[in-house]
Amino acid sequence: MGAETPAFGVYVHWPFCLSKCPYCDFNSHVRHAAIDEERFALAFAREIATTAARIPGREVTSIFLGGGTPSLMQPATVGAVLDAIGRHWTVGRDVEVTLEANPTSVEATRFAGYRAAGVNRVSLGVQALDDASLKMLGRLHSAREALDAVSIARRSFDRYSFDLIYARPDQTPEAWAAELRHAIDEAAEHLSLYQLTIEEGTPFFGLHRAGKLKTPDEALARVLYDVTQETCEKLGLPAYEISNHARPGAECRHNLVYWRGDEYAGIGPGAHGRLDIGGIRHATATEKRPEAWLMRVEANGHGLITDDRLNSEERADEFLLMGLRLAEGIDPKRYAALSGRPLDPRRIALLREEGAITVDAGGRLRVTQSGFPVLDAVVADLAA
Repeated sequence: MGAETPAFGVYVHWPFCLSKCPYCDFNSHVRHAAIDEERFALAFAREIATTAARIPGREVTSIFLGGGTPSLMQPATVGAVLDAIGRHWTVGRDVEVTLEANPTSVEATRFAGYRAAGVNRVSLGVQALDDASLKMLGRLHSAREALDAVSIARRSFDRYSFDLIYARPDQTPEAWAAELRHAIDEAAEHLSLYQLTIEEGTPFFGLHRAGKLKTPDEALARVLYDVTQETCEKLGLPAYEISNHARPGAECRHNLVYWRGDEYAGIGPGAHGRLDIGGIRHATATEKRPEAWLMRVEANGHGLITDDRLNSEERADEFLLMGLRLAEGIDPKRYAALSGRPLDPRRIALLREEGAITVDAGGRLRVTQSGFPVLDAVVADLAA
C-alpha cells in the first residue's frame, strides 16, 4: 500500500441565477438574455488548462460545481467542464463530483442528464420547508416542489444533500425542531444548516436596518443553534463542521479540502483557489463579473485578478481558522510546522479552563459545542 493520495479539489463557479435572493451576497448575476453556454464552456476549459500547467501532476479527489445556480447549465455544458478537468489532471477513480441545484421541477428533470455527465452527488438549495418562509426568503419554489426535487435526487444519485436556513423571522425553537426532524427524514446522509445572517449590500440589510425585518436576538439564536445540534445528533446526523451535519462517512469530501487546508483550484468568475507552487501557497481569485471574466480568459487564458503568495504566518492562521470549524479539530503540530512557532500553551490552558476547547490524549485540539458559537473569538485568541 502506498501513501494516501493528497486531497486536491477543483471548484467551478457558474455565476448565473434566475433571480437574486434578498439574503445572498454570493457572486451571482441575473441575465434576461440567453447565456452563451458554449462560449462559457470553452472559457472554463481554457482556464482549467492554464491552471493545470501551473500545477501539473495532481490527482483530483473532488469537483464542486457551485454558484450561482449550476443546475441552470445544460448537462452537455457540465459534461464539457468535467471532460476538460479529466484532460488536464488525473481524476481519482472514486472522485466526488457535486453539483448545486435549485429544486424547481424544470431543473430536477435534468438530474438524469447530470448523472450521465459524471455528477455523482447533488446539493439542493431547499432553504425552508414551509411556503411562507420560502416566499420571505425570495425563493422561486414551493415546499412541495422542494420535496419532489429531493425525491428525484434520491432516485438519480446515491449521494445527495440539501441546505436549510434557520433563525428566520418569528421562528420558534419548537417549529424549527419539527422542521428539522422532517428534513432529516428526507435527507438520508447530509444536511447543511445555516443561521440567517444579514450581509451588507443585500436587500435584507436595508430592511433590517430600517426595522422592517426582525431576526431572532442573540439569546434566541443560541437556543436555535442548540436545538440544531441536539436534534441532528440524536437522529444520527452529528455536526462534522459548524454548519454541516452528516452520517459518519457521508461528509462532503470537497468541503473537507477547504477546512483541512488542502490544495484546490478555483475556476470561473469570482472563484478562489489555494495552489502550491514551488513550496509556496498561492491564494488566487478571478474576476467576478461574468462577461469581464470571459474576455480576460479569451485574451489571457485565465481570469486571475489576485495571485498572492501566503507567508508562513498567513498560511498557519488560515489553517487555524478553517480547521477549528471541524468537529475533528486540528493537530497543533501541523500549525507549528506551518507557522514556525507553536500555539501558546497558556492560551490553550485558559481556553480549556473556560470550556471553549478540549485537547485529547494525542494532543488534537477541538472546539467544544459551547465554544462553537464564539468560534471567531477562540481563533483570534489562539492566533494572537
